[in-house]
Amino acid sequence: MARILIIEDEKNMARFVELELQHENYQTRVELDGRSGLDAALSEEWDAILLDLMLPELNGIEVCRRVRQEKDTPIIMMTARDSIIDRVSGLDHGADDYIVKPFAIEELLARLRALLRRIDLDEEKNVNSDQIITYKDLEIQKDTRTVRRDGEVIELTKREFELLKTLMESQGTVLNRQILLDKVWGEDGNEETNVIDVYIKYIRNKIDREGNPSYIQTVRGSGYVMK
Repeated sequence: MARILIIEDEKNMARFVELELQHENYQTRVELDGRSGLDAALSEEWDAILLDLMLPELNGIEVCRRVRQEKDTPIIMMTARDSIIDRVSGLDHGADDYIVKPFAIEELLARLRALLRRIDLDEEKNVNSDQIITYKDLEIQKDTRTVRRDGEVIELTKREFELLKTLMESQGTVLNRQILLDKVWGEDGNEETNVIDVYIKYIRNKIDREGNPSYIQTVRGSGYVMK
């Protein structure tokens, strides 16, 4: 359940927005001035902040600016001031969206849903991107242990996958056989370092294209590298 902080000094407006959000199953909290609103914004975690522009103690622009110094909580500014300058100022100080009073509650709810959906998608993309490593047209998906070259799935054994992943995570760095052995087989492994040469050959046979240089380069006397 998303948590929404409402910073609005007009009590009737604040209560109206709060009730509508609660009806949509949001958790809410209302603060009636900029200073208490800023304290709440910084002391707790919120999924979004609805922030009035004209507030006692601290105005909405200043609240927005200070929140942005510490957090990236999504902010929708609510104001009766509809000038371009006011809109630009709010957005320049870190607001994600802007709605002008009087507004239809349906529009506010739609803007809030869109903002939260966009944030969720961005977070999902960031998580997914952390799971993907690429080298030229070669891609590995760490969580599913999938390897593709130019979109075509390549089947690797667990050891082959771990060895390739280790090399791709260290692109540009030469890794000697002992380092690769320790990372892939573990420090308790009993294999000789020449097992690395055998597995590199297996991987090359699967990922390389005939007539083209190997993606895994041998550095004589040192080890292997992808660069």
